[in-house]
Amino acid sequence: MNILITGGAGYIGSHITKQLLETTNHNITILDNLSTGSKKTLKTLSSIRKFKFIKLDLKKFKKVNKVLEQNKIDVIMHFAASIIVPESVENPLKYYMNNTLNSTNLIKCATENGVKRFIFSSTAAVYGDPNNIPANGIDENYPTNPINPYGMSKLMSERVLVDTAAVDKDFKFVIFRYFNVAGADIYYEPSTKLCPRIGQSFPNATHLIKIASECAVGKRSKMSIFGEDYPTIDGTCVRDYIHVDDLADAHIKAIDYLDTNPSDVFNLGYGKGFSVKEVIDTVKKVTKVDFEADVVNRREGDSAILIADNAKVVSRMNWVPRYDNLALICKSAYEWERRI
Repeated sequence: MNILITGGAGYIGSHITKQLLETTNHNITILDNLSTGSKKTLKTLSSIRKFKFIKLDLKKFKKVNKVLEQNKIDVIMHFAASIIVPESVENPLKYYMNNTLNSTNLIKCATENGVKRFIFSSTAAVYGDPNNIPANGIDENYPTNPINPYGMSKLMSERVLVDTAAVDKDFKFVIFRYFNVAGADIYYEPSTKLCPRIGQSFPNATHLIKIASECAVGKRSKMSIFGEDYPTIDGTCVRDYIHVDDLADAHIKAIDYLDTNPSDVFNLGYGKGFSVKEVIDTVKKVTKVDFEADVVNRREGDSAILIADNAKVVSRMNWVPRYDNLALICKSAYEWERRI
């Protein structure tokens, strides 16, 4: 099978690529413009098994179409997107152009070239700032109501997939709505020491666990907590943190799932939440490093609580998380940060 991975040199795309290279014989083509992706990550992936890399921006519509045509792609796994919520509030057009317009063209190219399976990286941000969250968390039928352009740009792309599949009966998709993806490659050297080979490499990251890990290794002098007046246990935002390798496993299961099942939407999370302060405390505990975390004003576009109901993906895909442990997630992120 020929699989195209857009954004495969980036954080999430590289972990899916890693697992595909390690566990399957599929032919892998990575398409990435390297604006946030890492050449070093590509080199590490190439040590596992050969794959094809094409440096290309998705806005080059004609060239993207030629890539699909020349490589006879069977499955597209789409991770090339802008993902910073505050930036989306400040620069919404960037998000609609990159996340929605480019995704729409990619879907168009897929249908024109006979690509029958499309796996899409979406986000829990499509749910907005939900009220009256059920005890089991937000399920896939919960009303969507994005409160920032990032979430809306993803929801619009979801709609393009739904409408396209409605008229092209050979075209099927899986949409994964991520909660908070964190951690790094779970890889142990012969000494049984955790030594991630790949991880989150993008500079000036906004992800909480990465920022806390950077503080623990001395790359930052301190970090900020954006608001402590939310209606949560300690006033800070609560999120559902999922290890990137568990997330990757679900994507690989989705390829075979579409062989015998219809298109569908799935949440990806663990079904439990931790506050910002709890995460920071966990990083301090596993690293044995204290660092400063100052409370500042809220950021625009942040929801108070986002926790997944993951029953659907667990039951329908037989997805069994292996790394549902906040301390391990934080430990892997920290060990990665020490290596780069």
